[in-house]
Amino acid sequence: MISIIIPTFNEGNNIQTCLLALQSTRNQTEIILVDGGSFDDTIEISKPLVDKIIVSMQGRAKQMNAGARQATGDIMVFLHADTFLPENALALINQTGQDWGWFDIQLKSSLVMLKVVSTFMNWRSRLTGIATGDQVIFVSKKMFDLVGGYSDMALMEDIDLCIKLKKIHSPSCLNAEVVSSGRRWEQFGVFKTILLMWSIRLRYFFGENPDVLSELYSRGLFWKQ
Repeated sequence: MISIIIPTFNEGNNIQTCLLALQSTRNQTEIILVDGGSFDDTIEISKPLVDKIIVSMQGRAKQMNAGARQATGDIMVFLHADTFLPENALALINQTGQDWGWFDIQLKSSLVMLKVVSTFMNWRSRLTGIATGDQVIFVSKKMFDLVGGYSDMALMEDIDLCIKLKKIHSPSCLNAEVVSSGRRWEQFGVFKTILLMWSIRLRYFFGENPDVLSELYSRGLFWKQ
């Protein structure tokens, strides 16, 4: 059994499409939605389309840990509400025989430049052994518990998890592509977002407080104003 854990907060515009895409897997998966206190119709839309709904404190790390605690699958897949798995995702995960890994990514957008960004994201993650949550990280429950799950941090929790996991062994990087929304890139601009992402990652590795980085990320800024 594979548990698919989806953290949400006010995803009423996206969640139905996300969950409908997973319905064909219902006999092989446990779909867990972990909501961080949405005040839109996210939960109402989701009720008939998931196996469990958990209400958690807001924060992606907190929400994914809450979902993991109630997951019954041997493998857990952490899926964002604006991201879609490839058709054969479950088979590919099972075939790896690995405790953890992720997929290549395709950013969905009319902007041609985002195809280039997607390619570089895939190269970077393979080179470093570190992925972002948009690439849909999967991990065995045993391995997840061994490293203590996601660290309770406002941002970079996915990077932190990968660092902990790869200390045990290397990941499995799947060629099949998940499709993720390019809405943030379109909102803030491709080149500005590239610079912002690299700036945040660099500052994180040099010890910047994730709370500060989260504020900058949410506002699309390079420094506090």
